Amino acid sequence: MRIFRDHRAIPTDARGASAAIGNFDGVHLGHRHVLDRARRDGTPLAVVTFEPHPREVFAPDAAPFRLMSPAARASRLPKLGVDTLFELPFPEIAPLSAEAFMSDVLMDGLGLTHVVTGADFRFGRGRAGTADTLRDGGARLGFDVTTVELLGGEVPVSSTAIRTALTEGRPRDAAEMLGHWHRIEGPVLHGEKRGRTLGYPTANMALDGLHLPRLGVYAVLVDILDGPHAGSHHGVASLGVRPMFGDNVPNLETFLFDFTGDLYGAQLSVALVDFLRPEATFDGLDPLVAQMDADSARARDLLAALDA
Repeated sequence: MRIFRDHRAIPTDARGASAAIGNFDGVHLGHRHVLDRARRDGTPLAVVTFEPHPREVFAPDAAPFRLMSPAARASRLPKLGVDTLFELPFPEIAPLSAEAFMSDVLMDGLGLTHVVTGADFRFGRGRAGTADTLRDGGARLGFDVTTVELLGGEVPVSSTAIRTALTEGRPRDAAEMLGHWHRIEGPVLHGEKRGRTLGYPTANMALDGLHLPRLGVYAVLVDILDGPHAGSHHGVASLGVRPMFGDNVPNLETFLFDFTGDLYGAQLSVALVDFLRPEATFDGLDPLVAQMDADSARARDLLAALDA
């Protein structure tokens, strides 16, 4: 998949695509539905999205809310057949009028032949443009427009509904809406190395900018994405602030079953499968290790059932 970040510098061979427009946070089943409507035989499939996320621009003091980083999104989209990602700088796009966005960006800049959006799509300065505006503009400017309704069901699929499921410690419900496990991706960082003294060496990852699922212990699937140890593993992870040790910055600490090796700097993708228990404090290290033993045993059983 090719990635372009400037609508004014698109080569000829990247023009003419059929594109789905949106934030694609999580790349959930609703997004897949939009992508399916954008597919056209013989036409490249593209996604038009924005960085930073508009919500980060308009509400900079809001709590972190993203389900995935831009890098994780870029990793997921090719698996759904996306050929081109137009990841446009939102601070430059936001001041444009609805008309300028359609003519200067979508038509003259990206050269799109077909545009697909959700029914609630808004664009242009002051969010003045609507799905009807886009449809009328496409008819004048020369690109087709398809509007897709929100994917229904007992709980409509949306990033908001997925965040709610994760906040409540329901990763399997989130996965049903995502169409894949919710994953936290990033490099392994150096930590306090307490885990290795307890017999549980962990891979530590930051959660900067991401929505926080319920804090606690999870059964996880782990993919090591690069380096000499690349591969897939089962494991158990603690997502939280480590109350036993007085820390207050949330992070993710993952113990990989039956693994030995140095993972510092490697890119990990950790999938939350089952919530095991909330964070807790213990009266000393022995009860803590006993609980970690119990958590690991339970996680092994739950994850083994996935392969059964």
